[in-house]
Amino acid sequence: MTGRIVVAGASMGGLRAAEQLRAAGWTGAITVVGDEPHMPYNRPPLSKEVLAGKAPFESLAFTPKAAASDVEWRLGTKLVAARLDERIVELDDGGTIEYDGLVAATGMRPRRLQCPGPFAGRHTVRTLADAQGLRDELTRPGVRVVVVGAGFIGCEVAATAVGLGVREVTVVDPLALPMVAPLGELLGRALLKRHQERGVRFALGAGVAAFEGGERVSGVVLSDGTVLPADLVVESVGSIANVEWLEGNGLDLSDGVLTDAQLRVGGRPEAFAVGDVARFPNARYGGIPRRVEHWSIPTDTAKHAAKALVAHLAGRDEELAAFAPLPTFWSDQHEFRLQSFGAPALGKDDVRILDGDPEGDVLVGYHTAGRLVGVVALGSRAAAMGAVRYRAQLQQQPALTA
Repeated sequence: MTGRIVVAGASMGGLRAAEQLRAAGWTGAITVVGDEPHMPYNRPPLSKEVLAGKAPFESLAFTPKAAASDVEWRLGTKLVAARLDERIVELDDGGTIEYDGLVAATGMRPRRLQCPGPFAGRHTVRTLADAQGLRDELTRPGVRVVVVGAGFIGCEVAATAVGLGVREVTVVDPLALPMVAPLGELLGRALLKRHQERGVRFALGAGVAAFEGGERVSGVVLSDGTVLPADLVVESVGSIANVEWLEGNGLDLSDGVLTDAQLRVGGRPEAFAVGDVARFPNARYGGIPRRVEHWSIPTDTAKHAAKALVAHLAGRDEELAAFAPLPTFWSDQHEFRLQSFGAPALGKDDVRILDGDPEGDVLVGYHTAGRLVGVVALGSRAAAMGAVRYRAQLQQQPALTA
């Protein structure tokens, strides 16, 4: 095969796309473009082991598979535009690259709070540089930390900060319980209790109205008028899809890049999206397009997209089975783990304890129309294995209707 495939994005999704293109039989050129200076690395440890000083960067870096050793990496380079009709991408250094196939894997960036007050002292955790900068501040004696957002990253950062001996850690969220949106009330209450028992404070049911301080943040003003003293703030309030470079091509970019069931973008047989940035219909769960920000998704989407793209470029426009992954995630907080398979957020109206007790190790099932659609284990690593036993059952379930 001759020609060039451009992979836009040099994080895990970009790496897996390059590897899977080779595995699918593509022998032509592959160019991966990414704005970070580093080769792809594992992000989940940033809010845990890296922040705690237990993992150097070398331990995070992925080793590309041998078959992808000839891939060209254009690091420290940002994509600024794509002309899909012409099959050209534009770079921030003024250069352009022509392509025969395109894989969008540009991922996400942290959403920032748009509140009055100083910016210095406010952090996010998305990149290695973010984690290193935050760790430098967390290890200062006597610091008071306010974490805004009680989702995965917020809870992980709070747990790590307490483990480092930080003087005061407070988590703020407008919702009534931590992680209630993906997990529901039963596990939200269990998580709240576990964090509180380990020294994390919570200010729930209120948002952030402003930041106090001169050149640097010194306090967080909540929507109910409460002021929390803060020497630094960690903002964990969601993500924004990196899709600006695709504007002007008539695509639906309202929440990531909308794809079809083959992960094709805009109905184009030569353009695909993978990883966090892809909003795809999952045939397993009613075919409603959703983005899925789980660690397994870059690999799952890359494998499917690579097969479809290489088949097209080889002149075999065969239709693969609709993409239907089983989502999985885990989160380590303090000494306990959350382990999930399936789509618990779709079954929060019918939550049942399958094994154990919320006070200790517990396995929870989530149901839609009486059917199991997701399981979550909370507790020890051994307890997390309880969820694994349900993976095959969830994979074999017939598809939900929309």
